[in-house]
Formats: sequence, structure tokens, C-alpha cells
Amino acid sequence: MDNKNMITQEEIEKSKEIIQKINNYYYSKMVGQFRLGTSLLIAVMCNGHILLESVPGLAKTTAAKTLTEAVNGTFSRIQCTPDLLPSDIIGTQIFNYQTNNFETKLGPVYANFVLLDEINRSSAKTQSAMLEVMQEHQTTIGGEEFKMPDIFTVIATQNPIEQEGTYMLSEAQLDRFIIKEIIEYPSIDEECEILNRIETNVFDNSYAVASLDEIKFLQNLVKRVYIDPAIKRYIISIIDATRHPERFISKELAEYITLGASTRGGIYLMEVAKAVAVMHGRNYVIPDDVKVMIYSVLRHRITLNFAAVADNITEERIINEIIGAIPTP
Repeated sequence: MDNKNMITQEEIEKSKEIIQKINNYYYSKMVGQFRLGTSLLIAVMCNGHILLESVPGLAKTTAAKTLTEAVNGTFSRIQCTPDLLPSDIIGTQIFNYQTNNFETKLGPVYANFVLLDEINRSSAKTQSAMLEVMQEHQTTIGGEEFKMPDIFTVIATQNPIEQEGTYMLSEAQLDRFIIKEIIEYPSIDEECEILNRIETNVFDNSYAVASLDEIKFLQNLVKRVYIDPAIKRYIISIIDATRHPERFISKELAEYITLGASTRGGIYLMEVAKAVAVMHGRNYVIPDDVKVMIYSVLRHRITLNFAAVADNITEERIINEIIGAIPTP
């Protein structure tokens, strides 16, 4: 590891302080949903995008707004509908009759945190308009490029129950989300606490506990975390096993897989492992860092056939089998 690039103890302590401030603010408003809070923060630390799947009313929007408030960022909410046009998201050119010129009006996507609510309700054409934004961090309107903010995270949600008037996300769209998190109902005790916090107007008091510059600091720190070549090979072995499952797991389970993870999946698995290391106060990655978020990184990159659905075989089970078959370094 290059000594010039080595993360100092002071930087580790600073990162722990920033993460603690954000978590304290987040959980002062949010009840439970620890997996969601961790996934949101890791996605931001990796400067990536996150897909949230759950039925309505489980605080996805509240979580996104709370994180935005904590770091003093800008927030934009886009409600996806079948008639939503790409120009409604990225913007368009409008003719000004007073100046006889076209003027560019930017859309709501230009924010630090963009909530795409029920993304699977938007048409394939509108979904594809987000590809350049999410991957290239820029849009093109009238031949002119417009850059996204340095801190730019898309938080997309989808309802797994509703089928009417929805459009399945393509593999290319899914692959651009660094994490896919599935949100479950809270426990009875957690739901009682939610009612208590609503009564005490906890959501009326909003203030920043960190800054976007501190988020940039975390992002730069994640890039500098050391990862041993043996752990890199371990990550690639996992990715390769999703493509050639018959070599690693039983033939019966392997036949359920129609498509494995892409190279981007391996890149994201490495980046997430680095972010996990920073969250645990380390400047290097250990094998357990790879496993902590492996469901979230790979569940939407492994495509199963209809037989798997009929037999109740999940992506998580496939991932478990693959992890068990590959030696940990």
C-alpha cells in the first residue's frame, strides 16, 4: 500500500465522528429499519444509487428526507406515473417569445438526493432516460451537457405487490443500483414507538448535523481503503460463481439461474466492502466486510427463472450456497 495514500488514524476518527452524527440524527427520527439506514449511508459513501422495495407506508420517503436533512443537502421527489415523460425528469427547452430564443429549464433530477417514487410505474422510455443521469452524472438537453451535483444519489422505490400499470426494470437499469434493499414491516414495539414519535412532533424539528463537504470526505476515504489482492480474487470468485453456478453448487439449484452478476457487480461489491470497513473504523478490508452487504449488492444481479418462483427459491438462498462453496481467504 502506498504510504502517501495511507489513511491516518486522525482521518479514521473524523470519519467515525461524521458517521456517528448522521446515525444519531437518523435514528432520532426513524424507528428500527437499521438495515435501511446502513444501506442508505453506504450508498451515499460510495456515491451510488439505491433501490428500495416494499409495500407503501414503510417510511422510505421519510428515510430519504431525514438523510438529506442530516447533511444539509437538496432533496427532490419525483412521483413516477405511466404518463411521465423523460423531459419531466431531466428538463427541456422552452421557447421564450420575448427573446426569440430557446431557454433550458432543468428538471427535478438536479438535486443531491432524488427520490424516484414507484419507479416501476414509469414507462421504459422514461426509465432509460435515467441511465445517463445515474451512470454518467450528467444529462444532455438540446445538445448541451449539464452536470449533476458532486453528491448525487438516486433513491428509487418500487412496490412488489402492484402489477397493473407497471413496467419491470430492465437488467441494465437494475445493474446501476449499487444496492437493492427489501424493507419489511416493523415489529409491534417499533410501531408503537412510531406512534409516540408522531405524537411528540419529532419530524417538525429539522436541522443539519453534517455537511456535504463531510460526505465528500467520506467518499474520498472509501476510495483509499486498502483491499488485499486475495480479497479481490475472493470477490471475483463469487461473481464468477453466479455465472457458472454448476461448478460450485448443486445442479438442481444451478438450473434456477438464468443470468449471473456483471463486472459492475464485482466493482460495487468491492466498493461496498470498503465503505463497511470505514464504518467499522478500519482502513483495510477483511473478508467479513464483503459478506455483510452481499445480499443487498447481488440480489438484483442474479436472475432466476419461473421455476425458482414456483419452488420458492430465492436469490438469497443461491447467494448463501455460493458463499458456502467458495473458500474464504
